[in-house]
Amino acid sequence: MALYSIGAAVSVLIYFSLLYSITAGENIIHQSPAAGSRRPMVFPLFLSERNSSSRSLSIPHRKLNGADSKSLPHSRMRLYDDLLRNGYYTTRLWIGTPPQMFALIVDSGSTVTYVPCFDCEQCGKHQDPKFQPELSSTYQPVKCNMDCNCDDDKEQCVYEREYAEHSSSKGVLAEDLISFGNESQLTPQRAVFGCETVETGDLYSQRADGIIGLGQGDLSLVDQLVDKGLISNSFGLCYGGMDIGGGSMILGGFEYPSDMIFTDSDPDRSPYYNIDLTGIRVAGKQLSLNSRVFDGEHGAVLDSGTTYAYLPDAAFSAFEEAVMREVSTLKQIDGPDPNFKDTCFHVAASNDVSELSKIFPSVEMLFKTGKSWLLSPENYMFRHSKVHGAYCLGVFPNRKDHTTLLGGIVVRNTLVVYDRENSKVGFWRTNCSELSDRLHIDGAPPPASLPSNDSNPSQNSSSNLPGLIQIGQIKLDIQLTVNSSYLKPRIEELSKLFSKELDVKSFQVNLSNLTSKGNNTLIRMVVIPPEPTTWFSNVTATSIVSRFTNHQIKLPEIFGDYQLVNYKFEPPRKRRNNIVVIAIGIIAVIIGLSAYGAWLIWKRKQTSIQYKPVDEAIVAEQELQPI
Repeated sequence: MALYSIGAAVSVLIYFSLLYSITAGENIIHQSPAAGSRRPMVFPLFLSERNSSSRSLSIPHRKLNGADSKSLPHSRMRLYDDLLRNGYYTTRLWIGTPPQMFALIVDSGSTVTYVPCFDCEQCGKHQDPKFQPELSSTYQPVKCNMDCNCDDDKEQCVYEREYAEHSSSKGVLAEDLISFGNESQLTPQRAVFGCETVETGDLYSQRADGIIGLGQGDLSLVDQLVDKGLISNSFGLCYGGMDIGGGSMILGGFEYPSDMIFTDSDPDRSPYYNIDLTGIRVAGKQLSLNSRVFDGEHGAVLDSGTTYAYLPDAAFSAFEEAVMREVSTLKQIDGPDPNFKDTCFHVAASNDVSELSKIFPSVEMLFKTGKSWLLSPENYMFRHSKVHGAYCLGVFPNRKDHTTLLGGIVVRNTLVVYDRENSKVGFWRTNCSELSDRLHIDGAPPPASLPSNDSNPSQNSSSNLPGLIQIGQIKLDIQLTVNSSYLKPRIEELSKLFSKELDVKSFQVNLSNLTSKGNNTLIRMVVIPPEPTTWFSNVTATSIVSRFTNHQIKLPEIFGDYQLVNYKFEPPRKRRNNIVVIAIGIIAVIIGLSAYGAWLIWKRKQTSIQYKPVDEAIVAEQELQPI
């Protein structure tokens, strides 16, 4: 009887646990776009070291087929930078399922996006961990085929890139989901990228993890997205000014300003983004140069992976002489780096950039169309890092290379549109930190916050979005510049501050594992969904990570500064097949009810047997007889 009772109880428990499992399959997707939506992307740009780059790769030109480029929307993200402190812009990309984050140099002169691979023994120490393919459920190697170079075993496609500054990268090609950050209106997309096995030169020593290739070629991220019809064949870069910062990178087309200056860009002339530069004016006077001086090698090339501007020797000499003539009254001083022969001037005790246009001459780039692009001093000067109130010429001779190379300094506070579909490049002077307001660009959705407690799973119809990643919990290791003994009694206060900044309920944030690191403290923060039956989309999860990496979380001074050291996305409880679960549940109930019915029948039979009363069954004990 006891066994039957236990069996019935177990069956009921199994039934309710299975019902819970079924309910767990009803998941929340937070702020995801509708399936099939086609969006360009905008990335935040960050910075890092002098990295003059010239690439050599032959690339075919292409146009967007089967779509009206004007009908494709766009998206945007803010840019944080300090061009001269580092030397290259980076953006954040997430690769794999669950996503692994990387800081990649934004390079319009490169055609491959690559990150260090987990087994790379000749890769430098970068700001993020190496990519681990075995941790991604969506990773696939690109198998050897007739359209690629193959490894020695003829099993996998490989790539190799060498740059002018004698750095290089090589590795294997793979395909995985790439996510574009919390403000991207595009869901994660499969794309081919390089998994590095060898780095040399600057690529080995730099802090950035790798490169995002925006050049013209089949492996370029732009080309891959265009080929899928996700964005129009265009992108824009807008770098912030000397003291302003900010800016955007826009993938996809948008309505250009009516006064934007365009020049032709011939994809057959060079594999790089070139412009029809024919001359330069300094202080309104054109330099005495043959226009063909700007047509050597690859012509006049715009390269976002280069920091400064590099002119052919004859053009540089004429330019430097013209500038020196206009500022002859200024005191000339040595540059900040003794390894470079910089041309520097001490201006005044004031360090106000707005005053530079009153001191240094205006510069104009002249195009074949007859139009000109006006540069301000911040487009050819950089601030001296060791002398207050001093500035240096950010234009250098290109020595034996006859290419005119225009790097990021030349386009500060300038929106540059690479209209690949119409083979032209446009320039528009603007405050890049206010680009979206000035152009009335429709904003991407606001930064995704966590689902609130009243989220209703039944209201979400996006659970089948292609490439959507489900995150069960987010683990972040954060280092604060306060000691553990000071932090320990304030840990509850800190937890509430984090939850307030993330706009979630306090119970969703848990702080633990306080570890002393000298005068600093390392803590583990775990963020969970509001309900056990819900989960985070990768858009929400990457939004949380981005807010920490970009220091958008504001804490009182008593907690010091913080730094995100590491993070990890944990998958949710695995979903079971609903039909199987229901069937098992029904069977369990039937077995339980059958067992209970059998017990009732057995009990009824037992009660029908006649027994004598207890009193009648007792036999009187006979008295012992004496011997």
